[in-house]
Amino acid sequence: MSARQDWIAGSGAPLRGRVRVPGDKSVSHRAVMLGALAQGVTRVTGFLEGEDTRATARVFQQLGVRIDTPSVSERIVHGVGLHGLRASAAALDCGNAGTGMRLLAGALAGQGFDSVLIGDESLSRRPMRRVTEPLAAMGARIDSMEGGLPPLRIHGSRALQGIEYTLPVASAQVKSALLLAGLYAQGETVVREPHPTRDYTERMLAAFGWPIDYAPGYARLSGGHTLRATEVAVPADFSSAAFFLVAASVIPGSDLTLEAVGMNPRRTGLLQALRLMGADIDETEAREQGGEPVADLRVRHAPLRGIAVPEALVPDMIDEFPALFVAAACAQGTTTVSGAAELRVKESDRIATMAQGLRALGATIDERPDGAAILGGAALHGGTADSHGDHRIAMSLAVAAQLADGDVHITDVSNVATSFPGFDALARDAGLALRMAQ
Repeated sequence: MSARQDWIAGSGAPLRGRVRVPGDKSVSHRAVMLGALAQGVTRVTGFLEGEDTRATARVFQQLGVRIDTPSVSERIVHGVGLHGLRASAAALDCGNAGTGMRLLAGALAGQGFDSVLIGDESLSRRPMRRVTEPLAAMGARIDSMEGGLPPLRIHGSRALQGIEYTLPVASAQVKSALLLAGLYAQGETVVREPHPTRDYTERMLAAFGWPIDYAPGYARLSGGHTLRATEVAVPADFSSAAFFLVAASVIPGSDLTLEAVGMNPRRTGLLQALRLMGADIDETEAREQGGEPVADLRVRHAPLRGIAVPEALVPDMIDEFPALFVAAACAQGTTTVSGAAELRVKESDRIATMAQGLRALGATIDERPDGAAILGGAALHGGTADSHGDHRIAMSLAVAAQLADGDVHITDVSNVATSFPGFDALARDAGLALRMAQ
């Protein structure tokens, strides 16, 4: 765990120029995983050099996979095939990566050896039953702490059977865990969702040559095939771009272009919500990169208005709600969010934590069990806001601070490195006023 760090943020300049945010975290996790389980050598470019994704790479190195780093943001993964992983005598440390732990639970459920997955203090408070229960229905045996919390002890040499499963709550991580377990299962694994979620795993399985049938809210595959190495070009992470989309929208005089942003339709709910609020965001240079749609996004300052966020967008923006709360606090009128109860069990309770942080700066927010009502337009002031160790909360508060009339002390920001290493330097280059607290 990194040493505790705090930020001082304040009124910044308009955001200008062109920015390239780091590679997509979700794609980076999956590229290493599938590359490790494939036959042959996979080259990954644009890999996110974050603590979460590096943790996933270290786990596979512990399991006997050679992974080279010829340059920054590049990985060469020497695949060992579906059954080539080797047991690790030590526990497998996922750090802060909920994606890593949940997907690994699926991939390791079909191995011929036992594994133990552990995480940091934050991850150790995150419930895993949504993954372990359907995996148990496939024949896996996974022990956890009381309440379904990590560590997860995965017993190997279990014969897995494909199942048909409808997720009670839409989750790309749970869906992906079941599909990865399905690679090792007899028969078909079919996953249905109440709302479509991001389809990175499905797209990447197809790119690695595994027969898979999928559509929004549905995925089906059978065991017994082979993953074959390929090249993966990781697009810029939309969740990382989100902070700059909001900042440039709310800071007067801004005109910023974000390059090569991943535009997976199951990921860009925030973009649609911001446009409904009146944001001025253009897509240019639309293209495909590594099987994923990408585009440059030009965002200019525009007055925002409060909206009722359509519930249909919620699954496609679940990681971007902290940034949306900032946009809502800066808009005229009230923005309401519902159907987002999953925010309560992310790295922090993101509804409570964002409400607390923005209230400390003068915003008015009414918390609800599955969302919030944010009354926009209040003048923000300086103060102290606690991120509770949540990387997305910390970066969102840094954006909000740009509109405050005094310095904002943002506490406990070390975990920003899990998803967005170098955020503070890139943000300063773009125009944000942000520095490390002494």
